[in-house]
Amino acid sequence: MTDAPGPLVNEIGPARLTERVTSADVARLAGVSQSAVSRVFTPGASASARTVAKVRAAAESLGYRPNVLARAMITGRSRIIGLVVAYLENQFYPVALERLSNALQDRGYHILIFMAGNAADNVETVVGELLDYQVDGIITASVAMTNDLTSRCQAAGIPVVMFNRGQNDPRLSEVTSDNDQGGRQVAEYLIQTGHRRIAHIMGWQQSSTGRDRAQGFQAGLAAQGLAPLAMIDGEYSRERAAAVAHGLWTGSVRPDAIFVGNDHMAFAVMDELVHRQGVRVPEDVSIIGYDDVPMAAWPSYNLTTIRQPVEAMVEATVATLLGQIEGNTNPSHVRIPGELIVRGSTRAGG
Repeated sequence: MTDAPGPLVNEIGPARLTERVTSADVARLAGVSQSAVSRVFTPGASASARTVAKVRAAAESLGYRPNVLARAMITGRSRIIGLVVAYLENQFYPVALERLSNALQDRGYHILIFMAGNAADNVETVVGELLDYQVDGIITASVAMTNDLTSRCQAAGIPVVMFNRGQNDPRLSEVTSDNDQGGRQVAEYLIQTGHRRIAHIMGWQQSSTGRDRAQGFQAGLAAQGLAPLAMIDGEYSRERAAAVAHGLWTGSVRPDAIFVGNDHMAFAVMDELVHRQGVRVPEDVSIIGYDDVPMAAWPSYNLTTIRQPVEAMVEATVATLLGQIEGNTNPSHVRIPGELIVRGSTRAGG
């Protein structure tokens, strides 16, 4: 006698075709108890090979999918992670979010992605919705958290990890590249290659990344006895960055190099200078960015930039968040050094 299940006949009837299939329907068709169905679809639970085969065949026949949210109400764990993002225009974030999603799915978690502006009320609304979904943890990318929101998440027992952002709150974990060190690398490289009139189109100064890159850059210049030609907030906006580049180039003293706070803005700066001002890059001015998104290597830009260690940042973010979900780790601040990638948008001599 074989353990393989025989053919299953759907006896639920046509009246049920428009209704949601339940575990009771699967149990009836498979000839097992409802608790057996629950064990089959619960990771780590025990069920015989024969029962698993019968239940999965019945489930497939009926089109049944277990109700993850209902299970969460019973177990207290949804295995859902909320990702909150504000800045998908920046080509860095789609890459990072895809890798975060894959890494979490590899560990048996699912994700909900919410878009939120940096305004406090937008973020509060989104985080409130995530709490309603009973997520196990929250990752915020390019979004700041208020003290009130942090307190609400802490009270609900939901850990939060900030990705590529930080703030001075010991209750929050954060994972970033070492932005200060990256800014210093840029300053040192440009000085070593003979540049002296160096301007910085900064990342948004209300963000930790923008501030830290600017501070590191300024400190790197100061260590060599130099001051920046200009430091202007580009606000992580293509339009704003292009306008600032126009102003720098049409001013009384032209820069011989421009450090731009991320690649997204750097592409806009190069488009403005090359295609509207007739500037030669790097012969007339060197341009350097930050992130090393895939477009940076395109021949049209060939952008020298600081490479964010996205794989290491993703691994650290996932490990930190899941460690807190399991109760094994406390909030931590992780900073991972980036790497200078030299391409054709900078020249070797000033």
